[in-house]
Amino acid sequence: MIKSTVNINALENEAIYIFREVVAQFERPVLLFSGGKDSITLVKLAQKAFYPGKIPFPLLHIDTGHNFPETIAFRDELAKDLGVELIVRNVQDAIDQGKVKEESGRYASRNGLQITTLLDAIEEFKFDACIGGARRDEEKARAKERIFSVRDSFGQWDEKNQRPELFDMLNGKIDLGQNVRVFPISNWTELDVWTYIESEKIEIPSIYFSHKRNVFQRDGLIWSADDSIVYRDEEETVEELMVRFRTVGDMSCTAAVLSNATEIGDVIEEIRSSTISERGARIDDKRSEAAMEKRKQQGYF
Repeated sequence: MIKSTVNINALENEAIYIFREVVAQFERPVLLFSGGKDSITLVKLAQKAFYPGKIPFPLLHIDTGHNFPETIAFRDELAKDLGVELIVRNVQDAIDQGKVKEESGRYASRNGLQITTLLDAIEEFKFDACIGGARRDEEKARAKERIFSVRDSFGQWDEKNQRPELFDMLNGKIDLGQNVRVFPISNWTELDVWTYIESEKIEIPSIYFSHKRNVFQRDGLIWSADDSIVYRDEEETVEELMVRFRTVGDMSCTAAVLSNATEIGDVIEEIRSSTISERGARIDDKRSEAAMEKRKQQGYF
């Protein structure tokens, strides 16, 4: 327990240092907020970094229109409680404007469509630093990111042209038109995040805990059937199971896991014994071997 506490304290201190460097080096930072546990953890860290003042930048949510209702309700309540500006931009607007095309079929998802809406929002508000909750343990493309990850004037990421980050020296110098994605919890693991949530008594959406839900199974994964978002074949049978979600994204690409974990301590024990990665329940990562990397090259989180 002592070793775990020391590790969490070190990770917290690193993240607070990163937040303060962002505010010192950039003019218009923003925190990319999804309502998921990682972005909620970022908000808590930002509170600590600038206490007793308020968080000195807005939250930006790119809403696919296919988010879990529990997450949206939590997002709105948190922003209200903190008194922080919440900017919401909708993928549906990009679809209506013909900028992106809605997918169809059993694996249709709006997850990748967020890219256009995000890049439009960055241009609209002239954000020069977008703070995100990505962690290097999530996926191999994420492991290639620096803490300050430069995007070109088209929002694209070049994984082969990353700046060195030696001795915690973070270089925020960018050219006109460029922006930086910032990842304060890059060095955290899923278990670290949950341990921090437990130690700080951070509230999170109920969807992360075990609950009864109407679901159906496909390709070895469990999908929500409580809505009309997720495509379901006629032969795919709906059943009620006790499930929870390890990660929260677009409903159409985020599967649940069987679980009886109703408290944070139970969740932590589940994670410790799991042999499947957190993003193992994200079907969008399974489209190809380099699915995440290709999305990131185009401007994804």
